[in-house]
Amino acid sequence: MTVFAFYLFAISVIAGGLFTVISRNPVHSVLWLILAFLSSAGLFVLLGAEFVAMLLIIVYVGAVAVLFLFVVMMLDVDFAELKAEMAKYMPLALLIGVVILMQFVIAFGSWEANVAAEGFRAQVTPVDRHNTEALGMILYDQYFLLFQLAGLILLVAMIGAIVLTLRHRSDVKRQDVVAQMMRDPAVAMELKDVKPGQGL
Repeated sequence: MTVFAFYLFAISVIAGGLFTVISRNPVHSVLWLILAFLSSAGLFVLLGAEFVAMLLIIVYVGAVAVLFLFVVMMLDVDFAELKAEMAKYMPLALLIGVVILMQFVIAFGSWEANVAAEGFRAQVTPVDRHNTEALGMILYDQYFLLFQLAGLILLVAMIGAIVLTLRHRSDVKRQDVVAQMMRDPAVAMELKDVKPGQGL
């Protein structure tokens, strides 16, 4: 059953990636991409990495792929024009694809399986701990400072991106909360006595 599930998920990943590239409809491409992500999560479950599988589903399927789907469906993009522009770069893309394919052939031609690799994969985590618990012990025990520093660097990068892209333009109206709360209702409102049958 495990071997059957592996081949099923592997074929689904390959098919999803292929149809993501060759689909004419961009919405269908995003749906095939979601299938590839879900199948990859299934492969991680077979490897015993349930935490990574859940992260893949939550982050990529639940956030990134849905974001792609909303962007594709909400933006009125002329994909025919984009494909016409891409046709100019097709020879260069084919050349790069051939070079990458040759690199794969060279890499797999000289690849040899390690005899001890199967044992290392089976003993990734201690016997008495679950892999999620072992990952948490590594992150929050051995590499706690590095983990916090990585979060701090990401926070500084996010703040820097906001500061660099923030633009105050004079022609854009902005809300002044303090001025709204301190305004005088007697000055801010004006009562009109509108007679029946007449407009303003």
